[in-house]
Order: sequence, then structure tokens, then C-alpha cells
Amino acid sequence: MKITIVYDNEVKKEGLRAGWGFSALVEREKLPTILFDTGADSPTLLHNMKQLDIDPKIIDIIVISHLHGDHTGGLADILKQNETAELYIPSTFNRTFPGRKVTSVGKDPVQVCQDAFSTGELEDIEQSLALKIDKGIFVLAGCSHPAMRGILGAASKFGKLYGIAGGFHGFHDFKVFEDLSLIYPCHCTQYKKKIIELFKGKALECGAGLIIEV
Repeated sequence: MKITIVYDNEVKKEGLRAGWGFSALVEREKLPTILFDTGADSPTLLHNMKQLDIDPKIIDIIVISHLHGDHTGGLADILKQNETAELYIPSTFNRTFPGRKVTSVGKDPVQVCQDAFSTGELEDIEQSLALKIDKGIFVLAGCSHPAMRGILGAASKFGKLYGIAGGFHGFHDFKVFEDLSLIYPCHCTQYKKKIIELFKGKALECGAGLIIEV
């Protein structure tokens, strides 16, 4: 499975733009391509996609973690360029998308496609994505507004946890990461440096252009 960080507060590849937000593209052979979140603005998102040679038309499914603008800002223009992608949005997203297949995700877990599952809208605010890989479950989180224990607990229902990438906000209950093998603190993570120091060799820097092969 290949996960490309398309939008983040920092960049890992020359020519890309940073922005306060998050977006990641999930690709796996013979399975639907998933865009998880859309960053804060269309110009930055589309510029980075072009630089990364990502055609918006290849996206089969768009998953929105939560309704904050730094995760939904690029959605409108992506939908203009891609007329067929399905949407998996939190139930609190009170907006219609005429002509599209839309799944409103409530509190219960939902299978998005083969090997990809929503944790459900935890604490009525945010869903994370649990990706099933050979090594276990890899989690994509938008901002981790729900408690991290809750996110990882919900994701662990699909298998043994392997790793996580995304925004962790002010999370500092670091013990819950002890059994993970791979950690990418991205976007809004307040304690990035601390996490990387505590989990040397397992916690690595994030940024737009980063490619995670799991």
C-alpha cells in the first residue's frame, strides 16, 4: 500500500507548497484509490497533486475526517475535476452532493472498500481511516479531536495495530503509542518533536510529498 501525503503544514519535496491542513492519497493495486481529506484550500492541494503527478480523476473514494476547513477546503474543486468519486462524510456534514453516491458515517464503523474501514464518527466529531495491510492496521487520522485511545481502540477492531499517520493535536498520552511500529506525526500535532524523540526509529517526520510504503 502506498500513502502519499499531499497536503501538510510542512513539505518534504521541493516544489510543493505547505498549508495548515491535511490530505493523503491511498493507493493499492486492484483496489479503489482513496483521498483522505482535502486540505485547507484548492490552489495548494491541486498544485501539490500536479507536482506529485496525481490526476484528480483517478480518485475513486473521498473520505472526509471532520468538518473543519483545514480538511474540507479543497473538496469543492476536487469534485469539479472528478465527477464520479464516492463520498464518505461524517453524519454532521449537513450538505448535499447531487448525483453522487454519498455515505453518511455515524457512530458505527463502516467498510469503505476492501481493506479500508471508517472507525465511525467518534465523539460525534471525527472519523479516522483504518487500512488493513499485511503487517496489521495502519491508521490515518485527520486531527485526532477524539481521544487517541478511542481512535486506536476503534481501529484495533479490524486487526492488530501497526502504525498511524496524521494530525494528533495536543495528544500527549504517549504510552498508547508504545506497541506501534510506525508513527508519523503530521499537521496539527503539538508534540511532534517529543514524539520523534520518544520513539526513535519508529516516529518519523511528515510533510507534503512524503510517501509511506506499508
